[in-house]
Amino acid sequence: MIKRRIGIINDSLVGINYNPERYIRLETQPTVNVEIREFRTALRECTTGALGGGGTDQDLEQRFLQVKRIIERFKGWEGRTDEDRQWTRRVTDVRNWFMFSASERWRADDTEHEHYTDSGGKSGGQKEKLAYTILAASLAYQFKLDHRGKSKTFRFVVIDEAFGRGSDESTRFALDLFSKLGLQLLIVTSLQKIHIIEPHVAAVGFVAKPSGSYSRLQSLTIEEYQQRRHTWSMQQASIEQ
Repeated sequence: MIKRRIGIINDSLVGINYNPERYIRLETQPTVNVEIREFRTALRECTTGALGGGGTDQDLEQRFLQVKRIIERFKGWEGRTDEDRQWTRRVTDVRNWFMFSASERWRADDTEHEHYTDSGGKSGGQKEKLAYTILAASLAYQFKLDHRGKSKTFRFVVIDEAFGRGSDESTRFALDLFSKLGLQLLIVTSLQKIHIIEPHVAAVGFVAKPSGSYSRLQSLTIEEYQQRRHTWSMQQASIEQ
């Protein structure tokens, strides 16, 4: 299931330039965690041959005992309940079954330009873009979006204090990425990045505090906001003259 969903997310990522002429592909590898590998092996042993209806009574008894051991540990063995509870959370969370990385690839021949297992040694802008990619991919996975960005689920996301410290380039990349993945955003931010955000929104809620004692909120379409900003700029230019 995880591999299939990652494949769907990659269908969206391939259509977005991570860097000029390059895109990002998420990759998975089985975890090296011994406990999880042993647990997965035990699960396979419980089900091997079971659907075919074959096997001797001894085989069926063995499978029953294997399932019984797993369930007993889920409940917690005597004297180690807390330890087994932590083990259960760890091995049953399928996200822990894989290690995730990102491959930056050339479009021309699909060769790898760089491989990311973390953001160490990267510039601030590179870290931002990689973080936005992982965030968007995680949201797309959570909402079960398909490669066309469509979903039967509510996919509304609120981002508070968004993009204030990021570069203009990484902000444009993030907004394009969120749009391609079909996410519906409410962006809470100062006017610092509004010129970049404008092409991606249909309306704004403009918050002002004119008196210093209370705030007021005005809802505007993006066209109304742009018109009012233009009018205000013209008025300021007249005053300065």
